[in-house]
Amino acid sequence: MIVDKIKKRENKSIRPSNKVDIPAGKWMKCDGCKEILYKEAVKENNNVCPLCGYAFRMSSRRRIEQIVDEGTFEEFKLNIDTVNPLNLKEYDEKLKTLREKTNLEEAVICGIGQINSQKAVICVMDSNFFMGSMGSVVGEKLTYSIEKAISLKLPVIIFSASGGARMQEGIISLMQMAKVTEAVSKLDEAGLLYISVLTDPTYGGVTASFAMLGDIILAEPGAMIGFTGQRVIEQTIGESLPDGFQTSEFLLEHGFIDKIVERKMLKDTLSNLICLNRGSYGGENNNE
Repeated sequence: MIVDKIKKRENKSIRPSNKVDIPAGKWMKCDGCKEILYKEAVKENNNVCPLCGYAFRMSSRRRIEQIVDEGTFEEFKLNIDTVNPLNLKEYDEKLKTLREKTNLEEAVICGIGQINSQKAVICVMDSNFFMGSMGSVVGEKLTYSIEKAISLKLPVIIFSASGGARMQEGIISLMQMAKVTEAVSKLDEAGLLYISVLTDPTYGGVTASFAMLGDIILAEPGAMIGFTGQRVIEQTIGESLPDGFQTSEFLLEHGFIDKIVERKMLKDTLSNLICLNRGSYGGENNNE
């Protein structure tokens, strides 16, 4: 009798499952509205949530794919390697791991490409590689790109996505702020256009140097932009800060940036700005 009762209990527990078999890796959760989204739908919508408009962070290669005309981007190949001035063993190991994971050599990709047939030097930082931090190689690649633009009389567009200077390289990382800033100064003296595009996040030494020096400063909706976090600033100045004071919307309202541009409009906005400014630096035929 006891055995029969156990069998009945076991039979009751064996019921058809009502769970839907969802393939792994096909879905994602929106950080904005918290809804579950189909990854492919998000990708087709410029990596923006189709429900609430939240802009997901993008890799540098994906950004180039969206902004640059197909087949026109030529990456600068600089034979330089990242230094380890503090001889941190974990730094070399982390670099190796990140290179294998991201298929990137460093936190920025630089080259020449066309945006709606308008040629420009384009630099795109990648937060997937050491949070887009600026070490010696990133600084050198940005400086080289700006100097190349001067020699070719081309405008420069830099997409910033960074946590700031790379502290694993000590003072050498901080030197890159002055180095790239000086290159931007030379670009200005040459009368060439520099468009800075601030994406989420743009922080630290990148914000404190070249990111905020553009002739035109654009930003994506909801991008977090600043020098350091809210808690650190409040502890430093001993005052409370308004909510959202480091968002692109707050910065636009207070005159720190020129315009917030949605991703679907960004390519056309950039090409129009280049076209409008061509005559000022003798670049009438820069799309040839």
